[in-house]
Formats: sequence, C-alpha cells, structure tokens
Amino acid sequence: MRVDLKLDSEYTEPLAVIYTAEITDEVTEAVKRLKETGSDIITGFTDERAEILSPDDIYRVYSENQKVLAVTEKGTFRLRMRLYQAEEKLSGRKFVRISNSEIINLNKTANFDLSFVGTIQVKLKNGDTTFVSRRYVSEIKKILGI
Repeated sequence: MRVDLKLDSEYTEPLAVIYTAEITDEVTEAVKRLKETGSDIITGFTDERAEILSPDDIYRVYSENQKVLAVTEKGTFRLRMRLYQAEEKLSGRKFVRISNSEIINLNKTANFDLSFVGTIQVKLKNGDTTFVSRRYVSEIKKILGI
C-alpha cells in the first residue's frame, strides 16, 4: 500500500482519504485502524495529574461512590467518563463486564474460583479479588467455555 502525507495548514483535523480500485482485506484493515485511532485513548487522573492509560495495562474498571476508577500496575486512576463509555472504548479487546459496576481484563486474570454458589470469584494477576454477579455468571461461563 502506498502512503502519501501532505501538510496543509488549512486542515485543523487530520483527514484520511483512501483511493482504491477495489476493497481488499488490506483496505478494510486500514479503514478499521484509522477509525480506531484516538478512540481507544483512556485518560486517568490522580490528584491534578493526567496520564494516558494503555488498555493492555488496565486490570479492571469499576464504579464506586459515583466515580469510575481504573486499576493498573501504576495504581488506581479516576476516569472522567461513565462505565458504559469505558466499556465501549475497551470493546473488541479482552474486557468483559462481570457486574453492573465492573469490567475486567481477561488477559489480567489469574484464575476463576467456581466453588462459590451462584457466583464466581475472580483473582486478578495483581492480587485483587472480585466477584461475578449472578446476572453475569452464565455469560462468563459461556466466554470461558464452561
């Protein structure tokens, strides 16, 4: 694929145009990547500091006391968005909702304890423990192939 870049001060926002004779897998993938650019940026806040959070570094996102928090190896960050908005930004990755107030990264889970009646205990690789609410147990079992 040939790529041309033209700088023009008239444009305040980048504009991408693809010229092609036919839609191929390569073109489809390029369009998908261009649409996703910037949409997966998640900014976390601590005190008066803002930090860009990589979705791959997030263990879980949950709401508590009317705030949405994201847990990473660097600590816990406040997000300035609602939980459903975080879920939309993280969709297409290995994130799954486990309750009305929590989303977890499946790549950051250590194990699932099925010994609890009516729920599942989730142990994350950072040592945190959380639970799948009854409403989401069947969906989690389906994802895990149980």
